[in-house]
Amino acid sequence: MVKFSRQSHSFFAKWLWTVDKVILVLSLLLLTIGVILDITASPAVARKINVDEYWFVRKQVLYVVISIMALLTISVFNLKTIRRISLLGFVLMIGLLIITIFFGSEIKGAKRWISVCGFSLQASEFMKPIFIIVTAWLLDLGKKLDYFPGMAVSTGLFVLVLGLLLLQPDIGMSVLFSAVFGLQLFLAGLPIIVVVGLSMAGVAALFLAYFVYPHFHARVDQFLYGSDETSYQINRAMEAFQNGNLVGKGPGEGTVKLLIPDAHTDFVFAVAGEEYGVWLCLIIIALFAVIVIRTLRSAMKESNLFVMYAEVGLAASIGLQAFVNMASSLHIIPTKGMTLPFISYGGSSLMGCAVEIGMLLAITRKNVAAEDKDLI
Repeated sequence: MVKFSRQSHSFFAKWLWTVDKVILVLSLLLLTIGVILDITASPAVARKINVDEYWFVRKQVLYVVISIMALLTISVFNLKTIRRISLLGFVLMIGLLIITIFFGSEIKGAKRWISVCGFSLQASEFMKPIFIIVTAWLLDLGKKLDYFPGMAVSTGLFVLVLGLLLLQPDIGMSVLFSAVFGLQLFLAGLPIIVVVGLSMAGVAALFLAYFVYPHFHARVDQFLYGSDETSYQINRAMEAFQNGNLVGKGPGEGTVKLLIPDAHTDFVFAVAGEEYGVWLCLIIIALFAVIVIRTLRSAMKESNLFVMYAEVGLAASIGLQAFVNMASSLHIIPTKGMTLPFISYGGSSLMGCAVEIGMLLAITRKNVAAEDKDLI
């Protein structure tokens, strides 16, 4: 019989009493909300492409099951294992990003997806948590070993990943990677004057991207002047929030899912607002906020630099991606094809988030940092 007391030495009991159960439960709640919203939003999309109404729902449930299994599996790893699988994963994802540029499917002027064994995979979603762990490890090594240029090596890897993302091009993901890595560099002791200089360079790069990338140019023009199909989607999303008001129109009663092709992915937050009202939107925001704030508070108390860099990076990645999706649905920023973590439909997005939370749970387990004696 499995014992659940703190005195039990069973593998499961040890994991149960050391894992951050709050973050685990909140992540599972977000996944549950995602399935509920997919049941509401995806049948209309399925009918448009002449497949069974619940085709997307069945696939999403399968993705959720696989994601939960991956999340729980990764959460039991120690820090050494997390670092090693991240290094191997980094090499694999670099290869997939290169393959995507040459052989990926072009959608709306960008190549971000590649077919792997019949599964459409977006390598950048998996690269996010892997990159954060690898750079945190390198920055930590730079502090522990005087002869190792951790900041320089991690910056070189960042430039490599950024270059591959820009070749797709994926401006939104490029900005996300840049912001997260910049935060890690700041924590690692990068002088504030350099941080300010890099921030200004980033703004200049976005200005340049406006003239270089037609797709990015169109998105910004739409945000500023309101034209084309994207503007139509935003207008319908804003109407959805207005129709939903405080308590929503009721499950299945919304119309935005009938009008927007990406209602189950990029605009799933608008579906939540129309059918369930402001209260569900606030709950979703609160769940993300608690995960991010709890992780940052944990990082402030951490003496292990690797864990601190990784915690802050993972929290920033989750928080920023959620903000970008919700803010673009509310027309606060230009629209960006970035999913809402745990909630939007999609295997790559869900499994990438599962890897992210699994790694976060692994590195924040009680005593796991104190037991870490290895550099590699």
